[in-house]
Amino acid sequence: MSNKILRGTLLLTGAAFLSKFLGMIYVIPFNELVGDKGGALYYYAYNPYTILISISTVGIPLAVSKIVSKYNSLGHYDIGMRVFKASMTLMLITGVLAFLTLYFSSEWLAGKFIYSDNHDNEIEDVKKVMQMVSFALLIIPGMSVARGFFQGNHSMEPTAISQVVEQIVRIAFVLISAFIIVKVYNGSIVLAVSFATFAAFVGALISCVILWYFWRKRREEFRQNVPQSKRELHISTKELFYELFSYAGPFVLVGIAIPLYQTVDSFTFNRAMVIGGFENIAVTSLATINLYGHKLISIPVTIATGLSLTIVPALTESFIKQKRKKLVQEINQSLQIVLFLVVPAVVGLSALAYEAYGSLFGMKNIELTGSLMAWYAPVALLFALFTVTAAILQGINEQRFALVSLTAGFLTKALLNSFLIHQYAGKGSIFATGLAVTVAVCLNLWKIKRSILFSYKQTLKRLLFMIIFSLIMWGAIILSKFIFGQFIPYEESRMAAVVMLMIGIFIGGFVYLFLAYKSTLLDYVLGGTNILDRFRRKKRASR
Repeated sequence: MSNKILRGTLLLTGAAFLSKFLGMIYVIPFNELVGDKGGALYYYAYNPYTILISISTVGIPLAVSKIVSKYNSLGHYDIGMRVFKASMTLMLITGVLAFLTLYFSSEWLAGKFIYSDNHDNEIEDVKKVMQMVSFALLIIPGMSVARGFFQGNHSMEPTAISQVVEQIVRIAFVLISAFIIVKVYNGSIVLAVSFATFAAFVGALISCVILWYFWRKRREEFRQNVPQSKRELHISTKELFYELFSYAGPFVLVGIAIPLYQTVDSFTFNRAMVIGGFENIAVTSLATINLYGHKLISIPVTIATGLSLTIVPALTESFIKQKRKKLVQEINQSLQIVLFLVVPAVVGLSALAYEAYGSLFGMKNIELTGSLMAWYAPVALLFALFTVTAAILQGINEQRFALVSLTAGFLTKALLNSFLIHQYAGKGSIFATGLAVTVAVCLNLWKIKRSILFSYKQTLKRLLFMIIFSLIMWGAIILSKFIFGQFIPYEESRMAAVVMLMIGIFIGGFVYLFLAYKSTLLDYVLGGTNILDRFRRKKRASR
């Protein structure tokens, strides 16, 4: 059984990573096809869609799989099937309601997003792309339940395969349709982005076909288990839904955190930029912050997301069994691993912001886009900390507090966003987001400390070394840019920016890891892992 669990874990982890990786890199050719105008238009459609899809699906696969697995292990296969059927019905209804909400509110939302008549994108354009993406809401909620049901029956292949194929088909449809419309038929950017957003429906449809294939393949096996069920357990549908939402709720809150902050920008960014006198850079700034630049900062955030999925079961076990020493050790290590990896990542991204953005999305308006990227990079650390602290709260059974911290962060963003944009243009939006997530993270950290009397002394001591080493790394990167800049025109050429980016990553990574290794910080954070032990044995053997 352990091999089966390991295989399933590797399948899901690999599928999730590949899907995220593809989701990060496809915007590079997409940017070449539709530019900043198309990027902003794509963002307008996807942000409300992301919130609705997060509310409809985030946490549902995990919750369904957890409940189905629980009752199957107790021999109540009939309840597992009831959960599947009831959840499927609920999600299909939810999907229809979400579709109708987005489709028919698209004109109203577009009117709120587009403030000036002189704006590059018009209300009709935004309305059209929103309506095109809304069709995916009809399918995806039900699809998430099917994935959760398979996972609850220890069948991970359907989820993994459907997830990867869905992403590949979606991205292929996005790029091929945009290329044909823009390059072959010389069509409009609006039409290209409309088809790009409709790709979510196409990908989801193919994913459903794959899940249906696996369902037909295993349908008889599932049905044969039902007559073997123990009949003495009676649970109402209402109780099953309560259990489902109690599991899914915390994951919904974490899943919609970033889209909620971006929603504030959707409603206030353009208006604030026009009033502040920055209308000429509004579209480029919005696309840089909330689409293209956000893809870059999502790289270090992915580290925290992966870790959060891993630590929740371990923390829960230690908390329930009241193993305080182990619990404290696990929380310390979780925070320190994230800080150890993400702090240098965001410092390095800030130092190489112009090169990173220019390499991926072109050198056009690089003074503006590079500057925004440099300021936005540190916010990735805050997003990562929010993800991990929310996971820790779940592990110590304080997941409801995530609603408090998320609300406080959202209100901070909503109250400060317009004012800061008036003062600092696009950077003001970044400052507001940074302050908002800082509030949420601080509240989470306070709740963790108060709930289990946790001390951050050890983590803060090691964080000080991480900051010092990261600053030294930053200095090494800046020095390398000065030296290599004498003969590599990385400020003018995209290819030169790629070369400088690779050199900067290599030098910065080497300096940071060398200092961490020599100072034994690496040992303390990773806890003397087998990887380090094997490295040291090989080093001694080579002498």
